[in-house]
Amino acid sequence: MILLTHNLYRIHGGEDTAFNAEKTLLESKGHRVITFIEDNARLNGRNPLKVLNMIWSRSAYRKIKHLIMDTKPDVAHFHNTFFMISPSAYYACKEEGVPVVQTLHNYRLICPGALLMRGGTACEDCVGKSVPWQGVLNACWRGSYIGTALVTSMLTLHRLLKTWQEKVDIYIALTEFAKKKFIEGGLPAEKIVVKPNFVYPDPGKGDHGGKYVLFVGRLSQEKGLPTLLRAWKNLKDIPIKIVGEGPLMSEIKSLAGREGLDNLEFLGRKPREEVFRLMKDALMLVFPSECYESFPLAVAEAFATGLPVVASRLGAMAEIVEDGRTGLLFEAGNPEDLADKVRWGWENPERMKVMGIEARKEFEDKYTAEKNYEMLMEIYKLARSRV
Repeated sequence: MILLTHNLYRIHGGEDTAFNAEKTLLESKGHRVITFIEDNARLNGRNPLKVLNMIWSRSAYRKIKHLIMDTKPDVAHFHNTFFMISPSAYYACKEEGVPVVQTLHNYRLICPGALLMRGGTACEDCVGKSVPWQGVLNACWRGSYIGTALVTSMLTLHRLLKTWQEKVDIYIALTEFAKKKFIEGGLPAEKIVVKPNFVYPDPGKGDHGGKYVLFVGRLSQEKGLPTLLRAWKNLKDIPIKIVGEGPLMSEIKSLAGREGLDNLEFLGRKPREEVFRLMKDALMLVFPSECYESFPLAVAEAFATGLPVVASRLGAMAEIVEDGRTGLLFEAGNPEDLADKVRWGWENPERMKVMGIEARKEFEDKYTAEKNYEMLMEIYKLARSRV
């Protein structure tokens, strides 16, 4: 039996999709899966002091301990604990003799802002610091000094308690790049394994006959939306469909209107099946993220449909997308370079089709459910051996 634990975000994202995919995969293989889920949306309208739960949630500790006593799982696999669950859940598991696996979907354990990004560029000022005080000085979490101080308090306290070293048996980093950063940040190297995200179910390969470019992701600063819009000032003859929602939605729509970018179509958030349909029809996916990313699920999903990706040459993207084979890389934050790469792809559709074939091969080699399931079972076995 497997206990899957996840704290949902207010705006649905890749972590939530990965959690649901893993649950569905495990159940399809005949495993009994029990879940413990909290939702940060429940904080709306409640006492703001509830955010103190991020440091130690007595409620989550108590609920998980009772759940373990009732169900006796073989392993507890955590995806996100931030806000409502907190690291207290690890203690409940360890006290009941249940091994703990934690997937590292972002960089929160080594960066108060979780993105290794500040002021629109990559930042590692807090990596390896016992007390990540620079994050507080720069209000790296949501631009809030108080909020960042609370996150920093959580990180510092649990470093002092050795929570990260002693209460988690296995960490799952999603790329070799991310693993390296977590080791630099102080997580024990011997406890970190690499297992990428996967795509389940397999959407199948598309024919990519549509005459448009696609963006899929959160509409936020770190995802490179301002850079994308600046690039499209030079690409007014190339249609792009933008799928997603986020804090920059209104600003981006207004800017597109002022610049006369009639070739931008804002579709909002779409069901996953509709996203796959759009990917199967598009000529290329643009992924202009300006943070390191841990593993952008949209890139693996594009590969699954045989869609090449134009991505920033930064962090995990440069590891996942092979320039000239499965897509094209451009200098992060450089709208002229992005425009040049998109223009080249638009004018060379046959070359992009070849890259799409290679992208599908990459998916089949690395990101299928079957390959991921084999890796996950080995991780659970390793975690149980360490209790």
